[in-house]
Amino acid sequence: MTGHPEVGTATLRHNPLNAVTATVERITYADGRTAVRKQLQSPADSTGPWAASTDPRHWNYWRRELEVYQDDELRQRLADAGLVLPEAQVEEWPDGAVLLMEDIGGTSGTQFSLAEHAALTRAFGRWQAQQPVAERPWTSTGFLRDYSTTRDVPWQLLTDDAAWQQPLIRETWPGQLREAWTRLMVQREALLDLVASLPRATCHLDFWVSNVIQRPTGELALFDWAFTGDGALGEDIGNYIPDAVFDMFWPVERLPELAETCIANYLDGLHEAGWRGDPDQVRLAVMASGVKYAWLLPGLLGRASDPAHNAYHRQVDSRRLFHQRGQALMYVADWCAEALSRARR
Repeated sequence: MTGHPEVGTATLRHNPLNAVTATVERITYADGRTAVRKQLQSPADSTGPWAASTDPRHWNYWRRELEVYQDDELRQRLADAGLVLPEAQVEEWPDGAVLLMEDIGGTSGTQFSLAEHAALTRAFGRWQAQQPVAERPWTSTGFLRDYSTTRDVPWQLLTDDAAWQQPLIRETWPGQLREAWTRLMVQREALLDLVASLPRATCHLDFWVSNVIQRPTGELALFDWAFTGDGALGEDIGNYIPDAVFDMFWPVERLPELAETCIANYLDGLHEAGWRGDPDQVRLAVMASGVKYAWLLPGLLGRASDPAHNAYHRQVDSRRLFHQRGQALMYVADWCAEALSRARR
């Protein structure tokens, strides 16, 4: 992105579980400009639930992000909606590739106000209203089912009385959460089937506050497109809302306010761009897609006795974290129950 030599690098956060991403770095050049370098690696000896895949339809296909950043039609459709796909250069070799992306500065979605969440979800609705686009051979299919049912967590703890009696769990989680989550697990296949039956869209599928930056000019840039593919219209919003609370970027006490603001603005964005579908089906997708988090509760049960806890790479107060997540999990369980109830009417 510049002909000047590199004079410094700084390692940036990324998901260490995902075998696709080797490193993410911010590069500083001699002229003072910066760029972000993301190194991707082909599957090779990749194993485990986050293993990279050579299957272009797999949710963790290793080359998908390269394809996204070279897709001019996607870039234009996002721009038409008021969203930015960062500029990127791609270099490939036999066992991997590098994305050299523009370093976009501004306000991270982790710091957004309610008004900024509203503006983002409205723009996101304008983008998804432009569907369908010509099918890409590299977009994922079946993401929600494949991702959510293959997490490596201690599922057996859901029925373990001792796990539920751990002090951190007993003292911070709603008393009715165990019953509600047991019901969600019984209904998991029905919820996955419901989401699969709803109107489709090309989805980001990792849409959350840490993957958004608002430039000082107001433009909203979206990152981390590695899971992009087929999903239900509204599924991305069903990910965006609870994730903001799970990692403590939005207080659970204001979760209902965030949910209604994001859903209403997403629907407004869809309508602004000419969509004339059924808003009730979009709301169903938002709520039912909460089944994605079926794995999260047993994962938390398995970590409740740890001496310290992190929320998105930073250590936080354990009691506050488990209180926030417990309340948010209850909200998700209620969402899923309401979605099935509505669908059966």
